[in-house]
Amino acid sequence: MKIDVIIKNARIPQGDDTVLTNILVSDEKIVGFMNDIEGMDSKEVIDADGNLTIPGCFDSHTHFMDPGFTHRENFLTGTSSAAAGGITTIMDMPCCSKPSVRSVAELEQKLNAIKDKAIVDFAFWGGVTGEDIRNGQTHHVKEQADYGVCGFKVYMTPSVPTYERVTDPEMLEAFKVVAETGLPVGIHAENYAMCDYYVNKFQKDGRLDGPAWAEARLTLAEKVAIELGISFAEETGARLHIVHMSTGIGAKLVGEAKKRGLPVTAEATPHYLTLNYQDAMTEHKQYAKIAPPLRTKKDNEGLWEGLKNGSVDFVATDHAPYEIATEKEAEGVNIWTAFPGIPGVETMVPILVSEGYNKGRITLSKLVDVLSTNAAKHYGLYPKKGAMNIGSDADFTIIDLEKEWTIDQKKTYSMAKYNPLHGFKLKGKPVKTVVRGKIVYDDQVGVIGQEGYGEFVKRQSIQMLDKTIKY
Repeated sequence: MKIDVIIKNARIPQGDDTVLTNILVSDEKIVGFMNDIEGMDSKEVIDADGNLTIPGCFDSHTHFMDPGFTHRENFLTGTSSAAAGGITTIMDMPCCSKPSVRSVAELEQKLNAIKDKAIVDFAFWGGVTGEDIRNGQTHHVKEQADYGVCGFKVYMTPSVPTYERVTDPEMLEAFKVVAETGLPVGIHAENYAMCDYYVNKFQKDGRLDGPAWAEARLTLAEKVAIELGISFAEETGARLHIVHMSTGIGAKLVGEAKKRGLPVTAEATPHYLTLNYQDAMTEHKQYAKIAPPLRTKKDNEGLWEGLKNGSVDFVATDHAPYEIATEKEAEGVNIWTAFPGIPGVETMVPILVSEGYNKGRITLSKLVDVLSTNAAKHYGLYPKKGAMNIGSDADFTIIDLEKEWTIDQKKTYSMAKYNPLHGFKLKGKPVKTVVRGKIVYDDQVGVIGQEGYGEFVKRQSIQMLDKTIKY
């Protein structure tokens, strides 16, 4: 057998246990596992050094800002940061680029702009806005689905000028159209009227402290938005996905919907699992400003419980960096006018390993599910991605579970040199990232992947996650 690469001394997951083995790779695919490789010839050997080796991690929610907003991030810096964080595939949002992606022509325009920059593999979200509904352009939804996007993004609150929010009836129409494709519709779940009213009220009251942002964007605003989305999913049969869910009550609502057999899923983010608004927004102010905002310690624990019992399906980052000089700290910028968004792709895997697995909040099998497998299944990329099967892409995240280190916002491949997780002491870190059999990141050297090595991955199939809730 012709072997291109051997990943030797890999400790791979077997349920909640591990076994030490050697992984054989040819033509960028996994072709076998062998305990004894003595005398076996290969072009390259990658030594995992006995470290935990899991299917390549997948971040299904990024805003890499390319093309159009590359003063914030670009596809090279964004995918380099992902590689350094142990992520082998990302899925980029349709909104934060010029033009926004809401048709095949715009998809191809974006692809042509970024395809020679990527370090890791990438997939795309499709787009649908209130403007598309009003202008009778919903045929673009099916065309994007046929092209290979993995889901459709809808904003209930304003995002960027080139990507309008939807009103409630426009969202219902969007659900109907997306339901016909069989793909999930991801909603930014905040009630616009409530958020707008209280933001304006707090501004008039003269609040300029960091926590004011979170207190104005009420927990109730997310709760009622999720409830509306669930009602629309029940009415239309659309697959509802709650992106960057911030609240424990949200996890309970999604869990109850699953029990009723509804096609409802949700993702958490590392910052909603670890940070609370009182501490983080007092210390970091606009550098911890995101939407939905950070919540409470009780919400942190509610989301961990959701990951554990299955009401939260996986983790993604909502990586959305902004330029410090013009968008976070310019003259006249305050907690209300600063742009809401933080980087995240470089810290997602370490946070879940350190604060989740190493602290006993989640099992090894759950760690693999929420970092690799579940999102790949949900978005129709499995088993090409998110699996360690014969024939799967040879994507691996190799993790030193014992490595102790501290997050440093200045030592990052992202252009955004700020992070409200700055100073977090962690145990566990990706030390090698392998995409289709090639090392793109080595902790001893840095990012070594070549620009343009990352490939566009089209949706392979339509799959749905198990709705079982385990207590």
